[in-house]
Amino acid sequence: MLPVVALVGRPNVGKSTLFNRLTRSRDALVADYAGLTRDRQYGFGKVGPHPYLLIDTGGLAGASDGIESLMERQAMLALEEADAVVFLVDARDGLVAHDYEITTLLRRHDKPVFLAVNKAEGLDQDTVAADFYALGIGQPLVISAAHGDRVSALIEEVLTACPTPEPEDGHASDELTVTVAGRPNVGKSTLINRLIGEQRLVAFDQPGTTRDAVRVPFKRDGRDYVLIDTAGVRRRARVDEAIEKFSIIKTLQAIEQSNVVIGVIDAREGVTDQDVSLFSLIIERGRALIVAINKWDGLDSDGRRAIRDGLERKLGFTDFAPVHYISALHGTAVGKLLPEVDKVFRAACRDLSTSALTEALEAAVTAHVPPMSRGRRPKLRYAHQGGRNPPVIVIHGNQVDRLADSYRRYLINFFRKRFKLKGTPIRLQLKSGKNPYEGRRNKLTPRQQAKRKRLLNYVKRDK
Repeated sequence: MLPVVALVGRPNVGKSTLFNRLTRSRDALVADYAGLTRDRQYGFGKVGPHPYLLIDTGGLAGASDGIESLMERQAMLALEEADAVVFLVDARDGLVAHDYEITTLLRRHDKPVFLAVNKAEGLDQDTVAADFYALGIGQPLVISAAHGDRVSALIEEVLTACPTPEPEDGHASDELTVTVAGRPNVGKSTLINRLIGEQRLVAFDQPGTTRDAVRVPFKRDGRDYVLIDTAGVRRRARVDEAIEKFSIIKTLQAIEQSNVVIGVIDAREGVTDQDVSLFSLIIERGRALIVAINKWDGLDSDGRRAIRDGLERKLGFTDFAPVHYISALHGTAVGKLLPEVDKVFRAACRDLSTSALTEALEAAVTAHVPPMSRGRRPKLRYAHQGGRNPPVIVIHGNQVDRLADSYRRYLINFFRKRFKLKGTPIRLQLKSGKNPYEGRRNKLTPRQQAKRKRLLNYVKRDK
């Protein structure tokens, strides 16, 4: 499981600023999907090779009723879920009475607490930290979330107190982990029961039946699978019980653990904003995706047309994912899902040779030259694979930072079609500078040298 870090503190001490700073600190990969959104209350961060989950809990204001009271209840549940806590205080305000109250609350939870003194830009660190020693929860760490000062050092120290997740390698294990995700009551448990052929999970016609991520191992045709049934991601206005709010954490962890995600949509309710947010997050995490439109049976032609229109308008960024129209209750088309799972996982883990990628890049550039940017045309020279699950394609050239987003999407679609990478996100990593394969010309076959020569001649002509 990924370590979970909760941000707590009074209102307006900079928790959301720190949250945004930390959730942006991911690998510098380009994932060009128009329309992606994120629930800003939950996010993924990464320090070097170590990912983690981050929760922005909202301000603890000591309210006894109203929406502030609900927020505080959610914050308390976040503390239960967290492996470590970052307690933010305000360097400009200094130590206030409410900071003592929050400190007393944190002591009851017996979790590692790191005191971060925020908004300290331009101030003397020792002077700022001095007052906060009085809280008695360790050495204050002086930071500026807005400017990024000492934020990396803070999160690195926090993660030393968290459990380290075991690395998972989709190539090293024959067990294929599939997360079934979607809003409440879309039929996730019913679908898993249908896939495994027995009533192993409770399936009830009421939202919120599943409140935790449930792992279901089984074997089919000699292949080991683990299906993860997740709690539904409910829209905020419908979260009457705070415990359901933080079941989202379990869903995010399940997505991170999985090789493939089956995203389930209720055909009778259509594509909602919650579906868009969830599917965006799945793609952001680089997971192979299958879209299952459940409860398709009994829908009239107008209803089916509305669903297809909704997929095109709201989920156009998932157009790489296969779509299956199913009935989990009656079994219609469910038998096609596991073969599709195997297929999209193979695509996600596909090995792509440097020569094949460079040849494809040459063909893409020949068919559609990169557009000019500020009077200069980016030159794309070579490509190689930089990662798998999802495939990462590294392109080397000049002026690549000026490459238009539309052209990046064109390249992604070109590579997808050329290498039949249906069902998996593809990420581009663009690098300027010297070709890393320079000097290896003599190791190329005559055919590879000829392809390389054609590419170089094209580049020279384009100059």
